[in-house]
Amino acid sequence: MRERKPPGPVTWIGYLAAALLLALPLAVLTVRAGAWQQGLLLYALACLGAALLLVILLILLLLPRYAPWRGAILGRAALTLPGTLLLLSLLANRGGHPPIHDITTDIADPPVFTTAATVRGPEANPLDIDPQVIGQQQAAYPELDTLVTPLSIDEAFDRALAVANDLGWEIYHQDRDAGVIEAVDTTPIMGFSDDIVIRVRSGAAGTRLDLRSVSRVGISDLGANARRIRTFQQAFQQ
Repeated sequence: MRERKPPGPVTWIGYLAAALLLALPLAVLTVRAGAWQQGLLLYALACLGAALLLVILLILLLLPRYAPWRGAILGRAALTLPGTLLLLSLLANRGGHPPIHDITTDIADPPVFTTAATVRGPEANPLDIDPQVIGQQQAAYPELDTLVTPLSIDEAFDRALAVANDLGWEIYHQDRDAGVIEAVDTTPIMGFSDDIVIRVRSGAAGTRLDLRSVSRVGISDLGANARRIRTFQQAFQQ
């Protein structure tokens, strides 16, 4: 006996779920091509659409009239899982993060970029210090502070270079005399680039390392710059 063809709603939801699944890599390619706003919009719509379709499919599973096609419904629901999981991950990462993208370990005297402006491009976020952002950072990430080490300045500078390289940062400027290292960290999927400056100075309690991480585009970094600084400090101390 031939299996009956799924009803129209199940069929068309399947087509739409497949289209939304294909939209995810298209959104990534759009962002990496430079049209990050359009790409992120497509990414968000694809994830949201997948989640809505999953809800509809789960409702269909509970309806007796669709019982003969539960296998087909489950197959179409599988197409919506990647987008739904990505949406849940995005929503989970948004909690508690202020709409800022410039983070530093020294809020009184943030490290200053010397070369980044020439590599960030004219459309990148400005590198000027915003007092309002400093206040928001202090409230959101009070634990971020200067890293003090007993290493000499030269040893700390070399250690900072090694850690930055181990983390996959691309170093584009280093000045041992000034105690400054500048690098860029690029996210593996979307290809977003954030610039980092490391400042190495002597202090009364030892050598002081301060970092500043700034996103090139976007308003909120969803905590990425703060996590990057924490990761560097933990790796440096190991």
